[in-house]
Amino acid sequence: MINKNSPIPIYYQIEEYIKKKIIAEELMPGDALSSEREFAEQFNISRMTVRQAINNMVNDGLLFRQKGRGTFVAEQKIEQDLSSLTSFSEDMRKRNQTPSNQLISIQLINHQPAISEKLRVGSNEPIYEIKRLRLADDEPIALETTYTPEKIVGHIDEKQAEQSFYTYIEEQLQLDISYGLQTIEASIANKDEMKYLKVKKDDPILLMQRTSYLNDPHQTPIEYVKSAYRADKYKFNMKMKR
Repeated sequence: MINKNSPIPIYYQIEEYIKKKIIAEELMPGDALSSEREFAEQFNISRMTVRQAINNMVNDGLLFRQKGRGTFVAEQKIEQDLSSLTSFSEDMRKRNQTPSNQLISIQLINHQPAISEKLRVGSNEPIYEIKRLRLADDEPIALETTYTPEKIVGHIDEKQAEQSFYTYIEEQLQLDISYGLQTIEASIANKDEMKYLKVKKDDPILLMQRTSYLNDPHQTPIEYVKSAYRADKYKFNMKMKR
């Protein structure tokens, strides 16, 4: 309930009230929210205060508006902790979601100087290019392209490519992945991303690029990955120390 004598701002109390209903699943994704007028009458507060709370939650991605229809509960974004190197499949299982992959293509390539340089292989040495659509509970989340040197991973067939790459590296090849270097930036969906991620033209995406290294004396690169994540479905978290 709203406590008008509390030092906590009323708009913040309204936000917490709505958030608790979402967490308790009293409000589900797609459910319509009460109108500003109804909230104002229910708590005997001004509509401006209610509007501030709702605006904040819309900006945070917890709610969304549809013109002429009202305000609705948004689907909650998947959160990935950037403080550790984990695979997509591991992240989804931690959240009690079922990960799956849709293999788009797998091929051996060479004469790709930029990629060869990242993987520290010769320009004529073959590199696997594996394109996959990553899904959580059958919902498309990310379009991922992985590059890995054939001389390290050996022959990869379609069945292996559909599985977790980290599981293949660590359990079947018995190699130890040490760390990864990763960058994330905002971008606009291209044609492939629009097609596979089911987003519209000019929709925002989160573009992630990562190079991962083996735990060996040479810190050998094992993969270079480019992933496009749906910005409306995914967000990244990082714990920072001063």
